[in-house]
Amino acid sequence: MVHFGNRLFLLVITFTLCLSLFHIPAYAQTPTTISIYLNGDKINSDVPPYIVPKVNITMVPLRVISQNLDAGVDWVQKTQTAKITQENLTITMQVGKKYALVNGVKVNLDASVQVKNARVMVPLRFVSAQLGLNVTWYQSAQTIKLQSIQGYTDNSLKGAWVSTVYNLDWPSSGSYGNQALQQQEYIQMLDELQGMGINSVFVQVRPAADSLYPSAIVPWSRFLTGKQGLAPDYDPLAFMVEETHRRGMEFHAWFNPFRANTDAKLDNLAPNHVAISHPEWIVTSGTKLYINPGIPDARQHIIDTVMEVVNNYEIDGVHLDDYFYPSSGSFDDELSYLAFNSNPLMNKADWRRNNINLFVQQLGKSIHRVKSGVEFGISPFGVWRNHAMDRTGSNTKASITAYDNMYADVRTWIREEWIDYVAPQLYWSLSFTIAQYDVLVDWWANEVRGTNVDLYIGHSPYKLGTTEVGWNSAQEIINQLKYNRNVFEVKGDIYFSAKDLRRNPLGLIAELQSYYKVTSP
Repeated sequence: MVHFGNRLFLLVITFTLCLSLFHIPAYAQTPTTISIYLNGDKINSDVPPYIVPKVNITMVPLRVISQNLDAGVDWVQKTQTAKITQENLTITMQVGKKYALVNGVKVNLDASVQVKNARVMVPLRFVSAQLGLNVTWYQSAQTIKLQSIQGYTDNSLKGAWVSTVYNLDWPSSGSYGNQALQQQEYIQMLDELQGMGINSVFVQVRPAADSLYPSAIVPWSRFLTGKQGLAPDYDPLAFMVEETHRRGMEFHAWFNPFRANTDAKLDNLAPNHVAISHPEWIVTSGTKLYINPGIPDARQHIIDTVMEVVNNYEIDGVHLDDYFYPSSGSFDDELSYLAFNSNPLMNKADWRRNNINLFVQQLGKSIHRVKSGVEFGISPFGVWRNHAMDRTGSNTKASITAYDNMYADVRTWIREEWIDYVAPQLYWSLSFTIAQYDVLVDWWANEVRGTNVDLYIGHSPYKLGTTEVGWNSAQEIINQLKYNRNVFEVKGDIYFSAKDLRRNPLGLIAELQSYYKVTSP
């Protein structure tokens, strides 16, 4: 007979071994205090918020409502009643009553007003929603994000792409295998970005058919430890999501969909990399390896890798870039065209576009089936088609286009509402006549008009100071933002990339702080 103490010891050892086998590192404990952000600014409270057990309702002092949410408050001690007013709205709640009166109409509550330690506490989500605020709760970071429903400046997305491929933005190659240094680098980057007015990051978690998180499907990325398949001693994605949310910022997981490797070499790939485990799915084009979009099982494999993150992490969105078919060079997919083309009348170009359409549609459905609140968006090349090729295309003369070269039929994705937002990469200036910024903003705005698809604009601070026309002053970016402000359909901006913002080209940081009215913490 095994004694209880020995059995417990064996259970602990077994559990530890299981963790090591699946390479799932432990991560920091959930914070014990609750943070609240309103339109990107942290709300300070002299009494900490708390959660009512079982019903998971966050309670905050009544003073927080009056000081931060622009509402009048009143507390009647005799009747133990709280009254909150704003313009044509009146909310009353009474201690012990499981309902509130909203303009005289009874609304049931899971938790009403409470008095704790002589402080009047009210349910934050209910009150905020009645006052016209969007409320997001981040469990891992114990953070509540409040956003005004009205007001462009308050609500616009201000994002930065964070490239992990080649260690471009994070982490540095000098941090390989150093958890503390990688975490410190990420925290410093977030601090700097938020100090410019950035409220969202789009972090590349799948740079080359690998991962920045423990995966049962794909290997660890070499950009974490220097060797593909070698695990770090923590979960970088869990850490990044929590640190981002702790600041009231959004975290979007950015995936390179069909890029299999940054070069055509196989010798440094892990045994479970797709190019090794499924060589029949791989096409070499130029100097890169691609996963063939024409093979249904290969498309499903990519969807599975995305859903692994959707299921296991508290992300705000899934983001794809323009890695579909390569924009130039040969792509040998004749055999898959013959094998998987169910419509013999469909030419190869249309078949390729249909492959990407099926992938986008199925991925969007998979995401929203599991988590309806997770946004799904794509950042395509900035020109869909030139007017010379299609009279409904933009008045541009781009040498490549999303539709004709990458086989990305973005118009269909928008019209069918398979995506929640589109973020075209408009990396040209207002004076670049071949692909003029304002011309393209207007074209994309027209495409999303009347749909439920939001429009974000991709900007190129990396071009500031280059010889291309229009990039000799940081004012170019500000002028683009001002132009966007007058286009109703534009809901925000994303910058490529974090490192190019941080190096402050031509004094851009001060210009952004001024434009976004950044206040010191």
